[in-house]
Amino acid sequence: MKELFKPFEKITTGRNRVVILVWVSLLIVTWFLSSMGDRHLFPSPQQVFRGFVELYNEGLVVHIGSSLWLCLVAIVVAIIISLVLTYLSTIPIITPIAKAVSRLRYLPLTGITFYLAILISDARTMQVWVLVVFMSTYLTTSLLSMVSAISQEEFDHARSLQCNRWEVLWEVVVKGRIDHVIEVIRQNLAIVWMMLVTVESILVAAGGLGFLIKNSDKFMNHGRIIALQIVILIVGLSIDFILNYFRKVFFRYSKI
Repeated sequence: MKELFKPFEKITTGRNRVVILVWVSLLIVTWFLSSMGDRHLFPSPQQVFRGFVELYNEGLVVHIGSSLWLCLVAIVVAIIISLVLTYLSTIPIITPIAKAVSRLRYLPLTGITFYLAILISDARTMQVWVLVVFMSTYLTTSLLSMVSAISQEEFDHARSLQCNRWEVLWEVVVKGRIDHVIEVIRQNLAIVWMMLVTVESILVAAGGLGFLIKNSDKFMNHGRIIALQIVILIVGLSIDFILNYFRKVFFRYSKI
């Protein structure tokens, strides 16, 4: 038992599951206790369950599909932009552009929507590009760090095999780091999924999980809000699990 309280201590899989079960149990008990009485911090489990039923009857699955589609389109565009910028950043004339895009991550969401509203009139397209700009900045930052972390020995090894500079870029940076790219995308995907609710409020008519939360908050239906938070968390964790699973399947020898 003492090893559970020691830093860097390795425990068995069975004990790790017990620890997780204890924490989950404590969370559930805390939820029940905090939802008791006239004034409570969280809605009761009954209210949350009723919120799930109401949301399902109002087309929860359709709204999840709308959010996933918006997220998918934004991610594909952001990945293409970020990868092109990152790979070309090895060319000196492109390096300042890639670094400038990385610095844009300090720009607040309000600033992004303000400038995009001037350029784009369609609200749905604006939703996509807000997410694209938001993800591209963080994704480019992570990918630039990935490239800078490649050891000089790998580049020297490629040159010793008579590879020219473009072949070195292809073999070492592009092909040699695909598993790292998937991991970077998986990590940054959480940022897009987190911002999805805020971005979807730009166009309420398009639906989505953001619309459901905004509508529930308007009527102070806390049971529905917690239910939606659980749905968003489960969907986000599912996406994360799928990406990580595919990375391990296609790149079994990845050290990540």
